[in-house]
Amino acid sequence: MTQNREKSGAYFIAGVSFAAPPLAPGLYAVATPIGNLRDITIRALETLAGADLVLCEDTRLSARLLDHYGIKGPRMALHEHNERARIDDIAARLRAGEAIALISDAGTPLLSDPGFPLIRALGEMELPVFAIPGPSALLSALVVAGLPTDAFAFHGFLPTKSVARLKILQGLADSRETLVFYESPRRLDDTLAAMAQAFGADRQAAVALELTKRFERVHRGALGDLATEFADAETKGEAVIVVGGAAEAAIAAAADWKAVLADALADQPLRAAVDEVAENFGLKRKDVYDAALALKAQK
Repeated sequence: MTQNREKSGAYFIAGVSFAAPPLAPGLYAVATPIGNLRDITIRALETLAGADLVLCEDTRLSARLLDHYGIKGPRMALHEHNERARIDDIAARLRAGEAIALISDAGTPLLSDPGFPLIRALGEMELPVFAIPGPSALLSALVVAGLPTDAFAFHGFLPTKSVARLKILQGLADSRETLVFYESPRRLDDTLAAMAQAFGADRQAAVALELTKRFERVHRGALGDLATEFADAETKGEAVIVVGGAAEAAIAAAADWKAVLADALADQPLRAAVDEVAENFGLKRKDVYDAALALKAQK
């Protein structure tokens, strides 16, 4: 690897200037605050100040953080609309020995933010990529939700169309791990209603809002209650929704009716088998019908 560069920038904390140490060439994915500017790490400040270039999801939003800490130097926008077009240029700069920082509007890059195509391409080119860990809305919400953390799955933003959103949620209904989603305040009410429909109104969940900010709050309870609470509520900023996993009894029940359906299909017409299972288990006919078609396709 190329030796560390001699260039060094500076950053300020409470009016005191600190020199950033030289950086080795490479791309640095830097986690930035999700709300409270004081959540930045010393290593992140050193990296941003010492980089030859800072790639920002939105340079105007990132200016608030960089200017707050007196970090100067070139900035360039890197977002979903131009990321692939800039990969070759960024790779060339790294080969020339530059250190480049990548930040998103807030939190850890790549988590529902730009950066994945770039970092995957740089990995294929065997160019160095470093992670500078720090704030994450995903982990912050998981910590305060009061739901199991031993196994969890992050699903980012759900589709905006109601049919597609519900289909994905129904596919996750039997998942045992805790589920984490991001959502826009404009769709929070509809998403909670869809979750109550797909997972059941009694499934425990939490909605985290304004994390790390002055008016941070966490609403915990059953999905049905949360859907009602946010039906007419106005919220600001992106929300993090944490949903508890399915209980063993619910999974067992699903397996039971599907086993009964398989047996019914063996000696009854599809329509009759679907009607019988839907009525006996109190299920939606469409759900049973879809399962029946899937079983037929397996044969």
